[in-house]
Parts: sequence; C-alpha cells; structure tokens
Amino acid sequence: MSEIKAAITAVHGYVPDHVLSNADLEKMVDTNDEWIKSRTGVSERRILKEGASSDLGVEAVKGLCEKRGIDPSEIDMLICATATPDMLFPATANIIMDKIGAVNAFGYDVMAACSGFLYATVTASKYIESGSHKKIVVVGADKMSSIVDYTDRTTCILFGDGAGAILLEPTEDGDGVIDSVLRSDGSGRDHLYQKAGGSLYPATHETIDNKEHFIYQSGQAVFKFAVTKMADVAEEVMKRNNLTGDDIAWLVPHQANRRILEAAANRIDLDIDKVMININKFGNTTNGTIPLCLWEWESKLKKGDNLIMATFGGGFTWGSIYLKWAYDN
Repeated sequence: MSEIKAAITAVHGYVPDHVLSNADLEKMVDTNDEWIKSRTGVSERRILKEGASSDLGVEAVKGLCEKRGIDPSEIDMLICATATPDMLFPATANIIMDKIGAVNAFGYDVMAACSGFLYATVTASKYIESGSHKKIVVVGADKMSSIVDYTDRTTCILFGDGAGAILLEPTEDGDGVIDSVLRSDGSGRDHLYQKAGGSLYPATHETIDNKEHFIYQSGQAVFKFAVTKMADVAEEVMKRNNLTGDDIAWLVPHQANRRILEAAANRIDLDIDKVMININKFGNTTNGTIPLCLWEWESKLKKGDNLIMATFGGGFTWGSIYLKWAYDN
C-alpha cells in the first residue's frame, strides 16, 4: 500500500490595495530609498487601512476555495499562523472559519513569529498522513502595520500586510510534503519581540507611553542568526534526502531581508534565479511571505518539482520543508 502524503492542491494570496512606498517613508522618518533598498531589498509594501488579520486571511481562503472548486463547508480543519491575531482570544482561525462559512471545520492558531506558516504546514501534514482529515487549509496572515512604530526607521521600512493560504489533501503518488526540519531557541527572545500586551507586561499607560506594544528588533544579532540558521536547516533537509542544488526547482524562503535570501541560496549552491523573491514589493509580511510566494509563482510550478521552503522568526524559530509540487497549473 502506498504511503499517504499531504499535497498542496491549491494556493491563493491576498494583499491590500494601499501601497506604502519608500518615497512615502522618506516623508515620515529619516531614511531614503537607496538606503532601504541596499540594506533590505524593499521598495514598497502593502498596508491594510481598515480591518484585521482575519480579513486578510478570509480573502486568501475565499480565492483558494474558488480555485479548487470547493465550498468552505468541505474544509475539515483550518490552522492560522499569525503573529498579529485579531485578539488574544478567540483564535483568528475561528474568526476566519466563521466569516467564510467553514461550518464543519475545527481550527486554531499557531504562533511561532515568522516561522508559524511552516510549523502549521508540518502540523497539518500529520493530520493528513494519519488519515483523519482530507481537506486542511493553512493560512498565513499578518497585519504587521498594527504593531509597527512608524517613527522607528529600523523596523518600519521592513514590514507589510498580507496573507496566503494553501489547501492540503491526501495523495499516494509520491508528491507532497516529504520531510521537514523544525528548530527553536528561546534565548533569542531578547533580540526580536513585542514586549507588552501579554501576561508578563499587561497593557498600562506606561507600556503605551514607552511604545512597548510595537516590534523591537536587534538588527545585527537577528541578521547573523537568521543567515546561519535558515541556511543550516535548508542544507540539512537536502542532505537527508540526497538533494543538491541541481535537484531543486525553487527555494521558497521567508522574505526577511534580500541579503539573507542571497546568503541562504549561496550556502546550498542554488542560483539566485531559482529563489522566489517578492520582498521588493510586499516587504516582510511575516506568516504571509511563503504562501504569497507560492501564489505568485504558481504558474511556473510543475508537478513533481522539488521545492525547499525555509524560514526564520522571532523566538528564535526556524525550519525547512522539502516537498514535491503536486499539480501543473
């Protein structure tokens, strides 16, 4: 009997209409277009003016269902990876399911900063492999503008809003999620975090006045760790499966920084032309980056293509997935 794997059978993405360009940021903080692009690779990012992360996710899931030709009531389960939930509770996944009419699904949120989408994908794949569920949607959705301090030039240049979603279904033809490596190191919490709003530092006038509800990032420490660890896990999952750069159709990396992407590609001996890069127009959409890449490159993907997904996030968290693409466009 063939082994059941979890295959991506549809993908869709959504970004808001409003564009925040580097020229716009030049009017808000002490920065300039050349400085931003040379250090991050970002030219513009999308901003959701009204609504929440669930609204971004809803649009991605609606498009996904239309593409696959299914009704939301057919979804068995929905996992939402987000660092910017609508509320601490209930889960943003529950809100998305209610808004789209996924009345027969159960779901929950996964919070692993920028690595959440890969963590959630691996989790969902295990439900598929067990045979307990047939249609699982994984959503990566973040309204990063809700926690960005637009007077802090070190962080406001990086982040944008967006969402992407994939549908996982069982297959026995050898495609789908083949292997994964997931890692975490809690000592990294001092370098990338949102200080206030949790049980350690509940909201007070003082936390608001001190701007502790925004992203804090120690850029140099995060950059060094991300370059090393994201490449480490990509290389590890490739070696475990006897893959070289020649075997890989695409590297699908978290869009944290253009220089990090180039370093990771170089480490696994992969030509930069085989790396999905859209940080230039969307910025870092956190959990939305990888599914948004899949959505944009869908027309170039072919059944059987070897894909390596790699990510890094606050916590620290990082990981990589090796999968075979399951369909032709």
